[in-house]
Amino acid sequence: MTKASLLEILAQVQAGEISPQNATDRLATLPYEDIGHTRIDHHRALRTGLPEVIYAQGKSSAQTAEIFARMAAAGTDVLATRASEEIAEAVLAAVPAAVYHPQARAVTLKQSADKAREGHVAVVCAGTSDLTAAEEAAVTAELFHAQVTRLYDVGVAGLHRLLAVREQLADADVVIVCAGMEGALPSVVGGLVGVPVIAVPTSVGYGASFDGAAALLGMLNSCSPNVVVVNIDNGFGAAYTATMIARMAHRKRE
Repeated sequence: MTKASLLEILAQVQAGEISPQNATDRLATLPYEDIGHTRIDHHRALRTGLPEVIYAQGKSSAQTAEIFARMAAAGTDVLATRASEEIAEAVLAAVPAAVYHPQARAVTLKQSADKAREGHVAVVCAGTSDLTAAEEAAVTAELFHAQVTRLYDVGVAGLHRLLAVREQLADADVVIVCAGMEGALPSVVGGLVGVPVIAVPTSVGYGASFDGAAALLGMLNSCSPNVVVVNIDNGFGAAYTATMIARMAHRKRE
């Protein structure tokens, strides 16, 4: 349930197009729907502007598919992150209109009306090995109506690659930077742009990278003051926050 869909229901009641009882039935799952194993927060989009998202890892295929289908029935856009192929197959069987994004490990369903993109998010990654986190971020931001520019494989081992996309970076309202190894890329990007940079350490690297801990600590110690950091491999969290920043920037321009 979004603000727009709630207003539409109220307008239909006012115009006599639907009965108060019908409207009550459609609103019966607010603020949440208890389906036994999960309590789905259908009210979240009304509070925050963005719907609840399904974290599929740790859930069974059947659980994820049921949650996804219930959220789809409520009319919102739906996103399931960390979805395996098995989980994705179950979701697609329940909701054939959904789309699986294997690189991002995400399943999406777009149901909201097409509208102008609200803000511009650049998603940058150091190397091809960081694509899983970067695509999770890009797919999330796109579903939430941000304009997304992908700038991939521009790590610090070849700075000329990053400098070649400097103009595209400058156009963004917020930049997400995914990097593993020593995690230096966000600091460099932070020195090139005048917008917030959200750093995503990835679990990419040899032994002493400690599955992303080295990149995390490097990013937390960034000398660029416009860099903030999310958890290891958390492309979704970076995109959620980036989308909110981009929306505010977009609305300020209007």
